[in-house]
Amino acid sequence: MAKNAAEVIAFAKANKILFYDFRFTDIKGAWHHVSYHVDSVSEDTLKGLPFDGSSIPAWQPIDKSDMQLIPDPTTIFLDPFTADPTLVVFCDVWDIYKNQPYEKCPRSIAKKAVQYLQSSGIGDTVYFGPENEFFIFDGLKVRDAINIQYYELDSSEGIWNSHTDMPGSINTGHRPGTKGGYFPVAPVDSQVDLRADIVKTLHKIGMETFVVHHEVAQGQGEIGVKFGTLIEAADNVQKLKYVVKNVAHKWGKTATFMPKPLYGDNGNGMHCHQSIWKDGKNLFAGNGYQGLSDTALHYTGGVLKHGKTVAAWTNASTNSYKRLLPGFEAPAILAYSAQNRSACARIPFVNGEKAKRVEFRFPDSSANPYLAFSAMLMAGLDGIQNKIDPGPPREEDLFELTLDEIREKGIQQMPHTLREAVEHMLAGKEIFKKGNVFTEEFIQTYKAYKFETEIWPWEGRPHPFEFLTTYSC
Repeated sequence: MAKNAAEVIAFAKANKILFYDFRFTDIKGAWHHVSYHVDSVSEDTLKGLPFDGSSIPAWQPIDKSDMQLIPDPTTIFLDPFTADPTLVVFCDVWDIYKNQPYEKCPRSIAKKAVQYLQSSGIGDTVYFGPENEFFIFDGLKVRDAINIQYYELDSSEGIWNSHTDMPGSINTGHRPGTKGGYFPVAPVDSQVDLRADIVKTLHKIGMETFVVHHEVAQGQGEIGVKFGTLIEAADNVQKLKYVVKNVAHKWGKTATFMPKPLYGDNGNGMHCHQSIWKDGKNLFAGNGYQGLSDTALHYTGGVLKHGKTVAAWTNASTNSYKRLLPGFEAPAILAYSAQNRSACARIPFVNGEKAKRVEFRFPDSSANPYLAFSAMLMAGLDGIQNKIDPGPPREEDLFELTLDEIREKGIQQMPHTLREAVEHMLAGKEIFKKGNVFTEEFIQTYKAYKFETEIWPWEGRPHPFEFLTTYSC
């Protein structure tokens, strides 16, 4: 890790770097990059690099397209996939017209969220520990045309291949089956070596991992990455996605963090463990429920109260809401409990005050991590500031409750569609605008982007299932 531009240059020379690769994140959460040959980079170059902001979706108009990338020296790592030695550098985006951090740059928004936490006097650091689940498939075919809507995924682990002749191999019959993939050993778990390759690659770029395992669904895995500050954790999500996808590609497979690619099997979540600290002390540790403090409970109350609003940032795709169904370990009921994975907020069993935290289980990896973490922080801080009571803990299996029982108990649920989530976000946007963290311009841009690129196109397309239910009407 470097501290300044001079140390970046020195690191590049010591490691015989041939290319610099400068990366930034767009509204959706996708990584973009631009490369420079080492001979064209100096300390002055690292003060800011020009790029065309009008070519990034939902950013600048063409008549005000010039933007600047501001490299962050503390983020450098060696790209493990390029043929030539390449140094990756995370960047923030600078608005040359307003002479300030760009209000549509997700990483800059996340930095403002941390600054708001600090200015509030509540805490000085917030930690996030995201758990990003993923699928590794053998292939994907998609067709989207006026007369056809079609996709087909394949995996050697898929139960649908039980009768298939496997090219160049026998059909062993060892498969996890639907919802049968949690912790089996090989040969049922066919991805042991592939995940090990992912872990080794993550360690090469300086990331620390712990639990590595097959997840519940067919072809699904998870690799635990050490928690970090809000910015560190969001950066790590970007690096994790990059490594998982590229290692899978190297193995001739395809990886996805899509929330619900398989009908009838578990989906991919991004469970987020969170805690706020001040002066080296964990403010979530206390003498309340399950060893939590009032601060932690009020934070939880804020996230749960604003859950429908936060969902626009944490469950940011139309596919997200196909995952939030009872019976697939994806809670949609805005309640909290200890060790209860059917509640949106879970209090893990831990030893020691430093480990006290709250895990929110509804987010998924279609979210932009910088925006999702910032939105949860802003909702939680509103809970602390207004002492929002999260209500009684729910110890029962919430997946077993009927809709009538949920209504009778007065429990709120997550939105059922992305449209509903965005509309709730617009109605409750004031909590995100505190401290100018999310600006009105950015919120309106996000709303328009989601409607134009996802909500309206998805709503307007016939679904294959509708032909089974409606064609003979």
